[in-house]
Amino acid sequence: MSTRERLTDALYGLGWSTVKKLPEPVAVRLGNAVADLAWKRRGKGVRRLESNYARVVPDAGPERLAQLSRAGMRSYLRYWMESFRLPAWSPERIRTGFAVKDVHHLTDGLASGRGVILALPHLGNWDLAGAWVTTELKTPFTTVAERLKPETLYDRFVAYREGLGMEVLPHSGGTAFGTLARRLRDGGLVCLVSDRDLSASGVEVDFFGETARMPAGPALLAQQTGCLLLPVTLWYDGSPIMRGQVHPPIEVPESGTRTEKTSVMTQALADAFASGIAEHPEDWHMLQRLWVKDLEPRTSGGEST
Repeated sequence: MSTRERLTDALYGLGWSTVKKLPEPVAVRLGNAVADLAWKRRGKGVRRLESNYARVVPDAGPERLAQLSRAGMRSYLRYWMESFRLPAWSPERIRTGFAVKDVHHLTDGLASGRGVILALPHLGNWDLAGAWVTTELKTPFTTVAERLKPETLYDRFVAYREGLGMEVLPHSGGTAFGTLARRLRDGGLVCLVSDRDLSASGVEVDFFGETARMPAGPALLAQQTGCLLLPVTLWYDGSPIMRGQVHPPIEVPESGTRTEKTSVMTQALADAFASGIAEHPEDWHMLQRLWVKDLEPRTSGGEST
């Protein structure tokens, strides 16, 4: 393990061990202070966030983009402060910390026994939404996590999410898809963050007028298992409560090849994500490259900004 990896692991460990003990107002102030400091330094992540917002809000000038990126960093740090504190939240705090519209799409789907996929973008706090599902709806679910380095950091994330009632599968290794399909055929629930492709099999979609790649997995699982595919968007409204909406199901097209059906369904998913992101761009925590145009130019030292 490198020195940088050890430091990263130690910082996350400190967050989960220390931040969760802070009074909530103190944690909020700390998160805002860290966010503002990171924003003022204008590192790679902040510049990329601002560049992504320029696609989402194309008529925004430099001043508006700067306002959005500052608000975006505060939203991003709110996600982290909440996540560090979630293991210490009472069931009542979790239940009252999230309010979701049209949840009947989810509850009706589960009651039907078909199995349900909830597909989300990097909006708001998907961990809090997941904790609400396991606490309020008393429904366990399966998700997938990217393998992080060092391995000890990945283990921390798995333990954190398992502690909230989630079954966590590694993204790599090739066995996740089959396990997800079995859970869905058994009438279970699967939750996937699905606005950024991490594989070589991503589906090209039109996203805010430009080409991006998103994972094929949600659409393929829906075709293979007959489950419901439900987009979900999340946002903050300035209160301690996170808001959310469960969108209507994305249906499997009646005709076309599997590839064609996957393309149509993934585009519908992207459109649902775009609607939520356009309404609350500052809560979209995309500090990485997403659009194909941005993925192509790379320097010899790795990903450039």
